[in-house]
Amino acid sequence: MSAQTTDSRSSFVWIALPIVYVVWGSTYLGIHYVVQTMPPLISAGLRFVVAAVLLAVVLAVRSGPRVLLVPRRRLLTAAIVGLLLLTSGNGLVGVAELHMSTGLAALLIASVPLWLVVYRSITGDRPAAATVAGVLVGFGGLALLTVTRGGGSGSPLGVTIIMIAALSWATGSFLSSWLTMPANPFVASVYEMAAGGLALLAIGFGRGERLHLDQVSGTSWIALAYLVVFGSLVAFTSYVWLLGNAPISLVGTYAYVNPAVAVLLGVAFAGEHVSWMILLGGLVITLGVGLVVSTERAGRAEEVSPPSRSDTARPPRGTRRSPRETRSRRGRLRRRTGVR
Repeated sequence: MSAQTTDSRSSFVWIALPIVYVVWGSTYLGIHYVVQTMPPLISAGLRFVVAAVLLAVVLAVRSGPRVLLVPRRRLLTAAIVGLLLLTSGNGLVGVAELHMSTGLAALLIASVPLWLVVYRSITGDRPAAATVAGVLVGFGGLALLTVTRGGGSGSPLGVTIIMIAALSWATGSFLSSWLTMPANPFVASVYEMAAGGLALLAIGFGRGERLHLDQVSGTSWIALAYLVVFGSLVAFTSYVWLLGNAPISLVGTYAYVNPAVAVLLGVAFAGEHVSWMILLGGLVITLGVGLVVSTERAGRAEEVSPPSRSDTARPPRGTRRSPRETRSRRGRLRRRTGVR
């Protein structure tokens, strides 16, 4: 890969990441308005099914219908990831927001990076000490919010639901970087959203939810449209691209920045109250994300720096690389080339 290509990929990382930071922070407010007059699971299902269809049309027009053809195995893995990310991940956020404020919901989702680092450690990857420290600092703020329920901004049921959603999202994010996914990340997004959306619709109707169009407010329709275009098409596809082109711990830090956006928008537009516990927990989480981002950025700079001659020299004939070295090389290759 040329230095120009590497620089371009690095630049796109720092364009896509702020989109995920800001736009996804605003989706908590969007979900708040949607579930006021729409059932949570059915509305989430509609959001992702419509977004999947729109993205598929765009891809077919730009690259031809054959771009959507993928092997069955890759289609299955994309569907599995979609179920984890969107059905039990995002879908449960809508249910949880019936029992808590948007800001507290976003703050509790900040447990995602912790689980990502745990998964990395289990699979033999050893994150830098500073990365672990940053995640633990962020988790300290998360624990404070969980124990106090954001100063009364949520119920125990809502806290439990949102924590299950966070674990499911982290699991899907991690698996997407290890399983054999569709080579085109945007095609992967189509099938992830389609699978996740259809499952949400099935579960919603199965548990007795019904969509009464005459009872849906104009505000809910506008909020749903915003979630489809910006939350799903723009931000979600950016997130999927990042999973294949940036360190997973860096990608996971969106969960630390989203809460600040969600809290501010909740206060400004939904009349939510910000308690001292939410402010304190948010401050601790922000300190954690600063440490993780700075560490991962430094690690990526070292990763793309030109190798020395000794680094590129081949081992003597008959010499086998250690399993650790092989895994390290494969990991670097995956991050550099976007193999997922």
